[in-house]
Amino acid sequence: MRRIRSNIDPQSAGFRAFERHNRKLATELHERQRKARFDRPERDIQRLRKQKKLLVRERIDLLLDPDTPFLELSTLAACERYEGTVPSAALVSGVGIVSGREVMIMASDSSIKGGAWYPLTVTKMVRTLDMALENRLTMIHLVDAAGAFLPMQSDIFPDKYMGGRIFRNQCMLSALGVKQVALVLGHSTAGGAYIPTLCDYSVMVRGTGGVFLGGPPLVKAATGEEVTADELGGADVHSSIRGTADYAVDSEQEGIALVREIIGTFAGDAKAAVEKREPEEPYYDPQELYGIIPDDVKKQFDMREVIARIVDGSRFHEFKPDYGATAVCGFAFLYGWKVGIIGNNGVLFSDSAQKCTQFLQMCNRDRVPMIFLQNITGFMVGKDYEHGGITKDGAKMLMVQANLDVPKLTIMTNGSFGAGNYAMCGRAYDPRFLFSWPNSQISVMGMEQAAKTLTQIRLKALERRGKTLSEEERHLIYEEITQDYIVKSSAYHSTSEMWDDGIIDPADTRKVLGICLSVALIREFGETPHGVLRI
Repeated sequence: MRRIRSNIDPQSAGFRAFERHNRKLATELHERQRKARFDRPERDIQRLRKQKKLLVRERIDLLLDPDTPFLELSTLAACERYEGTVPSAALVSGVGIVSGREVMIMASDSSIKGGAWYPLTVTKMVRTLDMALENRLTMIHLVDAAGAFLPMQSDIFPDKYMGGRIFRNQCMLSALGVKQVALVLGHSTAGGAYIPTLCDYSVMVRGTGGVFLGGPPLVKAATGEEVTADELGGADVHSSIRGTADYAVDSEQEGIALVREIIGTFAGDAKAAVEKREPEEPYYDPQELYGIIPDDVKKQFDMREVIARIVDGSRFHEFKPDYGATAVCGFAFLYGWKVGIIGNNGVLFSDSAQKCTQFLQMCNRDRVPMIFLQNITGFMVGKDYEHGGITKDGAKMLMVQANLDVPKLTIMTNGSFGAGNYAMCGRAYDPRFLFSWPNSQISVMGMEQAAKTLTQIRLKALERRGKTLSEEERHLIYEEITQDYIVKSSAYHSTSEMWDDGIIDPADTRKVLGICLSVALIREFGETPHGVLRI
């Protein structure tokens, strides 16, 4: 493959300005992540210490193989909800290596309201299990949760993708032969009692671990019976009387060591048959991404410059380089695995959509995983373009992309607007993993168009009620709508609502994609049932 020839001058004023802007965004991201991970009231930390409990990330550190990466997911979930009192949605989840096996870890954070489940906690749990299902990834559950946060129970319990989906997903994992191990470090009550019970292996810590459908207060209220948590559903009860648990241990450290031992008995995961060669570091420094990404979402940049700082050797075989110029399609290798890449270099026209559709079919036939690098304002609009078939050509791209059998990974590098989000494998189209850069924005249309449209709607509504506004009042309405739109379309709002799997530092993109690709290849995938059409 030919090495991409970069046109970036790292010494230019424009590069330096973008670099300063994006390094500032990266610094802010890392600080927000640090606070979400570690800032807790001292009283909550001391409460856990008195119970001889470790903090959630101390548990994970002991669980993981030394000096191996941990890809934490959705660190900033709920960062703009619940008045900021439920960092990371009270749950830590991520991909790591335990006893040499790739695993998905889901761990309650009992330093936050005793690990109680908020609506976004449940969303995060369901998404974590979805990823385990999609990738056939062994699950480790570190259980220490007070159950549903009752004041919000109506947003936690009854609907399809609420609490019940957690246990449904566990049942589906079992049916697929995907192993699950639970370590019960605290209480697992009500519906939460099913988490360890539905696992292949269940370990409980004496004195702190407890599994019961109704805790002692509920039992007393319902039956009048007085019983301690340990008598009702402690480690010895479940490991020696009922067999609900398989092992009882005397400390968290012993339990974590036992989980590592259990995982070590599992067979290693064979990877799907994808073309592979010796890995090679990019020729261009990934740190240069800071100077490539603009300081304004409306400014364009060449996606080839991003690709050059992600893929092996900065080598890229571009497909149809002279056709459909606003889409960049081609083949590369990432940590030695062959991948297909589609990136945006502007709005999608009919020829761009046609090129993408043909390329997607080729990748699916040849079993090549796909990476989507989103910077898309959408499909081109207007009379000439509609007459030229833009809606039909966009639908073809959407149809093929939605039905790919190969793994799909998506990165929001800048803007993601309207139907372009759909065509480029947005959240609704089941990418195995989707991450955002801190500069990225997502909304049904660009901020200026949306703000003008919404302002006109509000002004007309006021006029119908007989109100006449001055230019200053009109401007204030526009500014208010603009500011709200900026907040609601930001990467932080998106990640808070769990519309992605986390915000990542642009310079870490290659590493993140490498971990995700390795995990995605655990699962075998099918073959396209028809030939490739030249559209």
